[in-house]
Amino acid sequence: MRSAAEQLATLRAQIRAAEERAGRAPDSCALLAVSKGVSAERVAEMIDAGQRHFGENRVQELEEKRAAVALLRPKAETHWELIGPLQSNKLRRALAVADRITSVDRMDLLVKVVTACKDAPGVISIALQVNSDEDPAKAGFAPAELREALPDVAELLRGTNVVIDGLMMIGRLTDDQAEARRSVAAFASYATALRATAAEAGLTIGPLLSAGMSGDFEVAIEEGATQVRLGSALFGARG
Repeated sequence: MRSAAEQLATLRAQIRAAEERAGRAPDSCALLAVSKGVSAERVAEMIDAGQRHFGENRVQELEEKRAAVALLRPKAETHWELIGPLQSNKLRRALAVADRITSVDRMDLLVKVVTACKDAPGVISIALQVNSDEDPAKAGFAPAELREALPDVAELLRGTNVVIDGLMMIGRLTDDQAEARRSVAAFASYATALRATAAEAGLTIGPLLSAGMSGDFEVAIEEGATQVRLGSALFGARG
């Protein structure tokens, strides 16, 4: 079995190679380690190997794991993102434990985030989840829906401490690399146009483009992803 350091080094080399093939600057794409179902001890091993950014799908697991990892590696500065569906009744818990809520997937949830953050100190970082292929089995803003909602989003966020760092792509799962490439390329183009339209409405959408997972992360990087979400590629298969 490969060590955490060896596996992390291999994936980072693949990320750098994909950046180079695309003519991108080194380290222009970040690795988010998806630690769903992974023990705190294994996360600590990844921290020892140099990984600092982690993503969890469930609020309760994020709470428990972040606390456990802090006990194991109390001096490590880590960044944790909630990348799974968020129920409204767990919103305040999520805001307390996540450095970024990357899965804001509908307008009513965004309204609740803004309301919950009115008295919160500092900046609250979020990303908008887009159902890029409009897959009925997936959650997220439909591309046209988000575009049409931009004036309302701009008005909602005006004067608040909520910052949209960018977009998270939720596409169809596919083993076809050509299809994955087309999907990410189309999403990257959509994101560029969306940011321009948002700016006209007085809204800033940051550069985060979270796209690509264990099966297609290299083509996602080549097509513009600034963050890839790697779980099984990093930690191996999980039950």
